[in-house]
Amino acid sequence: MKVLANDGISQSGIDALEKGGYEVITTTVAQEQLINYINEKDIAVLLVRSATTVRQDLIDACPGLKIIGRGGVGMDNIDVAYAREKGLSVINTPAASSHSVAELVFGHFFGLARFLHNSNRDMPLEGDQNFKGLKKAYAKGTELKGKTLGVLGFGRIGQATAKVALGAGMKVVAFDPFLEKANLELDFFDGQKVSFEIETISKEEVLKQADFISLHVPAQDSYVIDEAEFNIMKDGVIIANAARGGVVNEVALVKALESGKVSRAALDVFEKEPKPEIQLLMNPALSLTPHTGAATNEAQDRIGTELAEQIISILG
Repeated sequence: MKVLANDGISQSGIDALEKGGYEVITTTVAQEQLINYINEKDIAVLLVRSATTVRQDLIDACPGLKIIGRGGVGMDNIDVAYAREKGLSVINTPAASSHSVAELVFGHFFGLARFLHNSNRDMPLEGDQNFKGLKKAYAKGTELKGKTLGVLGFGRIGQATAKVALGAGMKVVAFDPFLEKANLELDFFDGQKVSFEIETISKEEVLKQADFISLHVPAQDSYVIDEAEFNIMKDGVIIANAARGGVVNEVALVKALESGKVSRAALDVFEKEPKPEIQLLMNPALSLTPHTGAATNEAQDRIGTELAEQIISILG
């Protein structure tokens, strides 16, 4: 049987599938040519990440498809319920990239706290002429230790982010409408473990208490963070969105940055991917990455291997 990994798959995933007797095709087929390609090549399994969409038209037009797989967590680019109605298996890898996303969030937080996103731009341009000026401009950094991280959405990625925060000496407060509490176990290099029980609180309380806020929610019909939510936050809060574009109102975010309500922010996802608004790209208070939360070698290895295991388990 043939597997089309249209948005790529790790070598470990390819190896596992080939060992299981599957032919893996890693050609990237354009969205408009995908239906023809799947039918012509007799593809049984379609694997995607966020670039390829799998809607009703494709599901209806490709009767030979047996499995649709998403490398990662969110499946908003797949008509999941419809596919399952039609008898297809829909799989994903919700745990594989959690820690990678958490580390990216903290890469942004540590960078924003010490203005690295700006000084890394300015030092090559002015470091030889304006060293003292830059030193003064970036001399008011802040430590994360002792601060409060607010986590909106306390699923696997939210919990992984909380673990990094706890390791950095932060207090963690969390909101999740579907979860009352979570037990977080931190594993250390020498086999020691420390457990923390975090009870979730209201969204409003998280926004009021947090010095740093990280979003880990699925795609929604409305904004999770809009003008009303910004008004509740502490003055000078730092925010990161590595969840989904469209959960933060970007216009309201820019206003909050201009007023100082939000001091700095990080975006890994954007409402208008793959063409983010120019006022975001040019804003010096923003630390930006191009939707790379899950893009570590380790996460991609785990994603590939987990997808392969699920495919082999389902199809034999």
